Amino acid sequence: MKKLALHWKILIGMVLGIIVGLLATYIDGGKGMIQDWVKPFGKIFINVLKMIAIPLILAALIKGVSDLKDISKLSRMGGRTIVIYVMTTIIAVTIGLVLVNIIKPGESITETTRTEMVENYGGKTKKYKEEAKNQDNKGPLQALEDLVPSNIFSAATSNRNMLQVLFFAVFFGISLILIPEEKGETVKKFFDGLNEVILKMVDLIMLAAPYGVFALLAALVVESPSVDLFKALAWYALTVVLGLALMIVLYNVVIYVYTKKSPRFFMNGISPAQLLAFSTSSSAATLPVTMERVTEHLGVDEEVSSFVLPIGATINMDGTSLYQAVAAVFIAQAFGMELALDVQLGIIATATLASIGSAAVPGAGMVMLVGVLGYAGIPEAGLALIFAIDRPLDMCRTIINVTGDATVSMMVAKSVGKLGEPHVKNWDDNYNK
Repeated sequence: MKKLALHWKILIGMVLGIIVGLLATYIDGGKGMIQDWVKPFGKIFINVLKMIAIPLILAALIKGVSDLKDISKLSRMGGRTIVIYVMTTIIAVTIGLVLVNIIKPGESITETTRTEMVENYGGKTKKYKEEAKNQDNKGPLQALEDLVPSNIFSAATSNRNMLQVLFFAVFFGISLILIPEEKGETVKKFFDGLNEVILKMVDLIMLAAPYGVFALLAALVVESPSVDLFKALAWYALTVVLGLALMIVLYNVVIYVYTKKSPRFFMNGISPAQLLAFSTSSSAATLPVTMERVTEHLGVDEEVSSFVLPIGATINMDGTSLYQAVAAVFIAQAFGMELALDVQLGIIATATLASIGSAAVPGAGMVMLVGVLGYAGIPEAGLALIFAIDRPLDMCRTIINVTGDATVSMMVAKSVGKLGEPHVKNWDDNYNK
């Protein structure tokens, strides 16, 4: 009997998690049981993925840069990667703004609902406002200053310092290219071997993915706010999800037109990473799986994937930027504000820059949204309006972030002649051995 493919196993785990979570809400002590005995396994699963994120980036990016053997090739690939990432982010923000102005979800928020949510989530709003204020107090070149780590070991202890780790890895890889090949051979072999070990760790971790997402979804359901609040925000959620769905369509069209690969081929190849992104709400935690799927199942040469994907997990947040645009206008509509065209055009630039600076971890988009609201003059207390449904939408927009990374990696690979046939013909042979 043929074993189920990995993405089906993950999907079953998600569905069962939701069902068990719903049943637990109707049982006395059910919520506590899920929180005490099920949720910890979900946290362990995320922690294991985060545990290998930094080693993976260091090993894969150093290997990827050193394999180029030519600085001009690195410059060419890097330039194309950044340009495409910025373009897809601008498109995502524009789609969000168009939809939110057509659907106008904020007009369905009543004064009673608004007051209730501000009271319930006012404390969390204050926390995110304070974090955003700390960022506003930084100088104009602070982002450039923060790019260079004073201590790489300190930077590597937190997944929030991905840019610093990326800087070190690229710098290290370039230096490895510039020294005589025979002197760098031992170092290069070490990182080649380290990269293989980490990828095998990913294979082993993915065996537990269905159980990890089961625990994550069950905990999310029992901890969700009241159903009434979700109903009040249904139009807002619909707007965001519709925008995210359009981005998926766009990615598939681009893949078909530019690489001649079918949407079925692309979606089958990346689906396990998408499902994991949905469960973890973290591009960084999903990065190991994204790299494995893109390389083994979509035919992107490891030289390209090991360079493009770590950068994408850090700066390419199409789903986050779309959400920020929709959320900003939604809150303005809820407060009865009319945003002029020039303000909304400014939101495109602000949301694009904010998404680039957003950490690849759950909830980071909420912090960056404060900056977008501040630019547009929208009351920051309006953040409370979207807290109730932010977590499920965070899960959805992380799918777009990961899918966008995979799309760009295929485009860059095609442009440099590094897109071939997948290494694994049967989508899940490496997991079902």
